[in-house]
Amino acid sequence: MAQLTVTLIKSGIGKPLKHRQILQGLGLKKLNKSVIRDNTPEIQGMIKKVAHMVKVSE
Repeated sequence: MAQLTVTLIKSGIGKPLKHRQILQGLGLKKLNKSVIRDNTPEIQGMIKKVAHMVKVSE
């Protein structure tokens, strides 16, 4: 299965609770830190919700 590298580029401070929960669910805690996740529809949906705060690469 393909994997995605997701990097947090904007802070969750001051953002809606739902966005902060999504970042936590993705495993993103600190700025400029990356996590590797499987490319599933669930993960794609989470990334779509916080697309303005993350950078995604394959």
